[in-house]
Amino acid sequence: MPFQPKTILITGASSGIGFDAARTLARQGHRVYAAARRVDRMEPLKEDGVIPIRMDVTDEPSLQDGVRTVLQAEGRIDVLVNNAGYGYFGAIENVPLDEARRQLEVNVFGLARLCQLVLPAMRKQGSGRIVNISSVAGKSVLLFGGWYHVSKYSVEALSDALRMEVKPFGIDVSLIEPGGIKTDWGIIAADHLAESSKGTPYEKEGLQESKTMRKAYSIRLLSKPSVVTRAISRAVNSRRPRTRYRIGFGAGTLVFFHSLLPDRWWDALMRQGGKIRF
Repeated sequence: MPFQPKTILITGASSGIGFDAARTLARQGHRVYAAARRVDRMEPLKEDGVIPIRMDVTDEPSLQDGVRTVLQAEGRIDVLVNNAGYGYFGAIENVPLDEARRQLEVNVFGLARLCQLVLPAMRKQGSGRIVNISSVAGKSVLLFGGWYHVSKYSVEALSDALRMEVKPFGIDVSLIEPGGIKTDWGIIAADHLAESSKGTPYEKEGLQESKTMRKAYSIRLLSKPSVVTRAISRAVNSRRPRTRYRIGFGAGTLVFFHSLLPDRWWDALMRQGGKIRF
């Protein structure tokens, strides 16, 4: 089939995976709108024809304005890539509930609201694709990752339900489930873990796990963001996109062992931290 350029809205495009994906999709010939709070960081994307727009996924007027901007300019949205997200690690007892709510607002409710906002246009045009960036963190649980895992397990369930609901309207929903990807995400999550653990009964183990996470993001085994970009590209361009793309360092192995091992074995493995993983 001849190439059909699509109008694409991608969130979290100011760095890492979102930045790389926006640039790659634009170079393929698609009309790409890159959304993030920090528009200045997306200025280099203009060289490839990307259109940066300001969007805060936790702010309703910002979400509505962003979607309206694309629809007024293009008359359609063919693809929504929900990439915005972050990780705050820490013991369930230690992480303030306001911070837990914020993580869910960014990783789950912002994603869900954007789906709600683009679906009427997609349904009207009789086609569309929603690509949600999940994680193997939505399939397995690491020590001190509780609230982050809650958010990613939620993205998995939400996407599965949405896929069944919108299929009759010609709309596809795909999940991207990366493993270990070399971005600033891991360092930020490790910093949050160290911060939330200090002065608490979890301090010793929390600081040790934080060091393990930093060590993981310093090794060469982790996959580059371009691995995720390739999966996003396949979900966007395939005639019949897959429902899931599990890619990146350790993704398949981690999920396999999490499903295979008894719970207490998995718990013991995770509590060993760096002693086993490195």
